[in-house]
Amino acid sequence: MDAAVEVILEWLSRVGFACLQMLLSPFYWLSILLIAIHYRRQMLLERRLFAVKMHSWIQQTWRAWLGGLVAGVLVSAAAIGLGVHVTPSIMFLIWGISVLLLFIRVRMLCLAYSGGIVALLHVALRWFPAFSPEGMVGTVVQDLRTLNPAGLLILIALLHAAEAFLIRKHAAAFATPLFMESKRGSVMGAYRMQTMWPIPLLVFMPSAANAGELLPWQPLLSGDLWALGWMLMAFPVMIGFSEVTYAYLPQEKANVTSSRLFMYAAALLTVSLLANWWSPLIVVAAIVAIGMHEWMIWWSRQQESNHSPLFTHSGSGLRVQAVLPNSPAAEMGIMAGERITKVNGYSIRTKADLHQALSTSAMYKLEVYNLNGEVKFVQRALYDKEHYQLGVLLAPDDDVTYIADTKPVSIIRWFKSPWKRHRSERASSDTTLNQSS
Repeated sequence: MDAAVEVILEWLSRVGFACLQMLLSPFYWLSILLIAIHYRRQMLLERRLFAVKMHSWIQQTWRAWLGGLVAGVLVSAAAIGLGVHVTPSIMFLIWGISVLLLFIRVRMLCLAYSGGIVALLHVALRWFPAFSPEGMVGTVVQDLRTLNPAGLLILIALLHAAEAFLIRKHAAAFATPLFMESKRGSVMGAYRMQTMWPIPLLVFMPSAANAGELLPWQPLLSGDLWALGWMLMAFPVMIGFSEVTYAYLPQEKANVTSSRLFMYAAALLTVSLLANWWSPLIVVAAIVAIGMHEWMIWWSRQQESNHSPLFTHSGSGLRVQAVLPNSPAAEMGIMAGERITKVNGYSIRTKADLHQALSTSAMYKLEVYNLNGEVKFVQRALYDKEHYQLGVLLAPDDDVTYIADTKPVSIIRWFKSPWKRHRSERASSDTTLNQSS
């Protein structure tokens, strides 16, 4: 009994020390700062396009942190059980590669890219056995040679399985509506589904100071770690995805993306486990980590381009793009994607028609068509001190001033305004200036 208590106390001590490392890690706090900046950009975009704020950037950052914390606990438990281990130099190498990739695309902060590159560097060093630099570079090279890249790739697979779960459960709540320009130059409604979670991981690290201390189980990825000694180390990372959808509702897109990510995680986990048994498969696993990740992004864009835009007006009624929380529309059960065709007995074709019809009565009586083309009738009283506002964000027409800038961004462009003037507005401004001159 005393031995069991000693083991528990020893584990609690090491976990506590690793958690303290996490709190002192600049990368962990940097990831939370980037997430906060991202959600503040989304809030500013909503205000610019719709003159309302659908989300609180503080609340969204808090929810992302909490989701990342839960995922971190679960993935850490799986990683420790399997015996995933890295060294501090490898951790800093992964962070360094991630920061460099930020200057290409913000979405490349994902561990799939930096981890895949590290695995390929491990393989490349086999071709240069005489390469032995000194100093800090020499330490990184030596740790790369002794790294078990299969374990790192297995960790990436576990993280993406957690990401798939978070996307299915929470991504739709993080989605922000926007206006964007179609290929033909017209304006259409869409959603940006760009979500990130800071993940506080705990993994094993070799430590000669703790040599001879054995685990009560034999991990799959142990190698000679236990003969050298071990301790727990904080390894904060960030996971997330970025999609712009105009052909799906947010939850539908989240379900599609989640299923695709589960498939990615299963494929990478399978190949990485095989690579742990037969090392020549490391190259294949690293290519799967990077290449299949890029393929998912490409395939998602192909699916979008093969479908008609959902958030456009058909000429019969007005298409609802989003519903404000706690609004009369939300209380009546109006949902994104539905069409409002009549209000208080008046047929609705334009936004002006809607505003005029709403002001004719102290009751809201609406005829609404859902996505299946079925009609439903909803109503609600207008209470004292309430304005004649329904609480819906409508799909755009061409008479909009600003649209979202949906081009892929690097960390440099990320700090610029996420919107731009619609070109029809620019053209009309130029015409006015020419006429004035």
